[in-house]
Amino acid sequence: MTKSLAVAAFAFALAACLPESNTISTAHAENAVAVAPRGLPDFASLVEKVGSAVVNISINETVQPDDANPFGSDPFLDFLRRFGMPGQGLPGQPGVPRARQGIGSGFIVSSDGYVLTNAHVVGSESTDVTVRLSDKREFKAKVVGIDRRTDVAVIKIEAKDLPTVAIGDPDRARVGEWVAAIGSPFGLEHTVTAGIISAKARRLPDENYVPFIQTDVAVNPGNSGGPLFDLNGRVIGVNSQIYSRSGGFMGISFAIPIDVAMRVKDQLVRHGHVQRGRLGIYIQEMSPELASSFGLDKAQGALVAQVESGSAAERAGLQTGDVVLKVDGKEINESSELPRIVGDSQPGSKVRLEIWRDGKRREVTAILDKLPSENAEQAARGDRNKDVQGALDKFGLALRALDVREAARLGVRGGLLVETVGGQAAKAGLRTGDIILALNSQPVSSPAQFRQSLDKAGKRFALLIQRGNSRIFVPVRLN
Repeated sequence: MTKSLAVAAFAFALAACLPESNTISTAHAENAVAVAPRGLPDFASLVEKVGSAVVNISINETVQPDDANPFGSDPFLDFLRRFGMPGQGLPGQPGVPRARQGIGSGFIVSSDGYVLTNAHVVGSESTDVTVRLSDKREFKAKVVGIDRRTDVAVIKIEAKDLPTVAIGDPDRARVGEWVAAIGSPFGLEHTVTAGIISAKARRLPDENYVPFIQTDVAVNPGNSGGPLFDLNGRVIGVNSQIYSRSGGFMGISFAIPIDVAMRVKDQLVRHGHVQRGRLGIYIQEMSPELASSFGLDKAQGALVAQVESGSAAERAGLQTGDVVLKVDGKEINESSELPRIVGDSQPGSKVRLEIWRDGKRREVTAILDKLPSENAEQAARGDRNKDVQGALDKFGLALRALDVREAARLGVRGGLLVETVGGQAAKAGLRTGDIILALNSQPVSSPAQFRQSLDKAGKRFALLIQRGNSRIFVPVRLN
């Protein structure tokens, strides 16, 4: 992030912006670390036991430029472009590939050369990856697999009898316990930092599959992919992200729990990709107000906001307004737990869902679909975005009619759900999820009808919308 783009708000930053590397414990780190004379943890002994299994990872990758923005975020190249300075053939010009270099961390999880790191460290499966051990030996590495949903990658070097880490149990780790990280912040190899666990099961924006461990361990660019150790010298997490205004350490960092990373690692080694189950619902968090309105004693579970047509959820009979309370007996306390539990299940497997509907507990069984691969999902998302952009009217809305069940549950007749909002509609204050009931007091029940009414409305009109349990009029003035 350049200074010119800096904003007052904090931003999540991947900890592998520049250099990255990590260090991890040996496979035989079974005994607890001794306590120093003053009662503080003996980090020196810990590092002696675990350091040899931590590796430095350097990558070289050829990146094809985006012709729409060939200079990317490089301020120097953009300066040359803006002021017409000579630069024929400069990286970043349309059609001219540029090299990306970076350094990260990783740790050895098997003596025959499997190394765990972050997906954002590796970049892509075609990346040229070099692994450097603590004894200065270097190996070219093969990218075994990448899972961007969890930010986990596995690479392989051809070597034998390598030191490995001991795997810990993040569930047994407690908030307030001491932990240590080993990595290469800003390229300074095998740097050791220490702190405590600040919180567990943190959910970050756009992250549905990782219950992050939050720490105050100093993690900076270059630490990504490195191990987070408990005082027994066992790895309990993979350092992945920082919360920062400047891109540097500010006392808040996040690690992927090692049990999550190892499950992904096993699938990447076995299949080259990760297979996940899928229900096909859109969910939202249960607030105390929503829980009260649904007749629940407390805010728990995942509220079903939409059921996809033809999905496993629809086949199981799930409906909009259901609250998923348990999956195979596991309680859903936070809505973010549902995608993770379902994702850990294999496609085609049966799951028992305990749901809350009409003031009663019920049980349904769903046979899970397969979650599309990341490439397929991105392609589908791109197609949907094209469709949405094509569907946006001059007002800046993409709409769909409510189905009978949704309308009945909301207590409305007709109505249009706002799926995407932009342009004039966003300026007027409309939000995704609003229900448009009428335009200038004329009820609307289809997107085509709404557009016809919009064409006749002129530059000023009012929309009656339902937002949550409230109905309000939104005055609109088109530019």
